[in-house]
Amino acid sequence: MYIAKVVGTVVCSHKDESLQGMKLLVVQPLKDDLTPKGKPLVAIDTIKSAGQGDLVYLAKSKESSLPLSRELVASDAGIMGIIEDYYVKK
Repeated sequence: MYIAKVVGTVVCSHKDESLQGMKLLVVQPLKDDLTPKGKPLVAIDTIKSAGQGDLVYLAKSKESSLPLSRELVASDAGIMGIIEDYYVKK
């Protein structure tokens, strides 16, 4: 799992059948100090409550769709939860 910030939304006129009814969000992966790490990516909002500016934690690959209880979902990343408080002890 890793941390990201929701930076946008995705609107699709057509999408894969396995993604019907799913909210897609643009997220920016973050380092431990909450600075950007790599390029933004699209993630499924599996908790159905994440929004713009939220700090979230993600799962990659097959694990990204586990909360959806579906056999196969076309997904590389899924939002697993919203982070309310975050700190790193040094």
